[in-house]
Amino acid sequence: MITLFISLDAVGHVNSCIGIAQQLVGAGHDVYFLISRQFRGQLQPHGIHELYYEFGDTDAVESDDNDDETIDDNPAKRWAQVLADEGHFDDLSTLDKMIIIRSKRYESFCSDAQQLDPIIESTIVDIGPDIIVVDHLLSLPAVEVSGVPWVWSCSCNPLFLIDDDRTPPFGSGYSIYGDKNEYQLFRQTINDAGSDVWQQFNDYCVDKGCEPLPDYQYIRLSPFLNIYAFPIELDYTDIRPLPPNVYQFDNFMRNDKLEIFELPEQLQDKPGKLIYFSLGTMGAMDVQNMKRLIAILSNVEHRFIVSKGPLHNEYDLPDNMWGQQSVPQLQVLPLVDLVITHGGNNTVGETMFFGKPMILMPLFADQSDNAQCVEDRGFGVRLNLHNCTEQEILSAIDKLLADNQLHEKLANIAQHFRYSIE
Repeated sequence: MITLFISLDAVGHVNSCIGIAQQLVGAGHDVYFLISRQFRGQLQPHGIHELYYEFGDTDAVESDDNDDETIDDNPAKRWAQVLADEGHFDDLSTLDKMIIIRSKRYESFCSDAQQLDPIIESTIVDIGPDIIVVDHLLSLPAVEVSGVPWVWSCSCNPLFLIDDDRTPPFGSGYSIYGDKNEYQLFRQTINDAGSDVWQQFNDYCVDKGCEPLPDYQYIRLSPFLNIYAFPIELDYTDIRPLPPNVYQFDNFMRNDKLEIFELPEQLQDKPGKLIYFSLGTMGAMDVQNMKRLIAILSNVEHRFIVSKGPLHNEYDLPDNMWGQQSVPQLQVLPLVDLVITHGGNNTVGETMFFGKPMILMPLFADQSDNAQCVEDRGFGVRLNLHNCTEQEILSAIDKLLADNQLHEKLANIAQHFRYSIE
């Protein structure tokens, strides 16, 4: 069987798809992935065919080991600058950030999706897939009208997948115990802010032969199959049931056995617990805030593994820390006692898989939902990334490390996860 993957051009979405693709490759399927050149060579080791696209072209190009074309080796910097210019790194309310996303970011997403559409159309003709897996934030008309069965795979918080009045709105970061009148006001405000962008994209989809999109929604559930990755212990299924053809998985975790990690020698003989600190690629781009947080953590009598991000050369780490531009997260997580994270969906699922408590400092979108959900369910603490104090951070670390009941609960969850995949 030939499977074609198409995802948003972002690390989290691609990694989530890799986890699914690895299972298909292992089962003997022929897997292709339509991606931008920033991911060149990252999928091939997993047995996945890479098909590259560039806007302005009409055909995707399969990988060529002899192609020595110069590729931008740090696209994260470009992405981070765009997001910073739009205000996503500012200390704004979740409502203000979602207004920016719906009125500005989605305008760019819609433009990219329309440029990608003819490339998808030609790719489907070229490789003749039996099934298409889509992990995107927008409907892709070339997929929907292709006649090929397609799966919508959601690597965001499931509030994005299912908009239900009984749960908080996507991107709000509101508690499941919150005021439903506030839920409704949030939804109405962001819908109004992005109504023009949504109407234009809906018109485009209809012109391409698709049914109209649900009001203010940019993607519709697949009539074939919809899947998402979110640990059941955090999920909203106790508040609202799943629609037909929608299935929950605890994670779409990648198998990174090709990477080897050993605890750095400089941390081996130091006292204290071992803590992993990562704000993701985007969060780490705010160097001033990274320096502030690292200065606070330098006063803690524990050891830290730090994912420093693309600007890793712009600051140093104190003696109780070791870090690199990026670290092999799936190899680090089993070793640590606590995780400090931005709350990305993959990181939350992977941290739960290994049974670790979390301190979450979200930036935007579903990171806020994940952070609040983890706190609501009692698996961690949510803090404000920009203005959390030294006392708040140190208290959260002490509280989570000392909570033996939580550690036992998380260990049981991790054991269940391991049992379920063996």
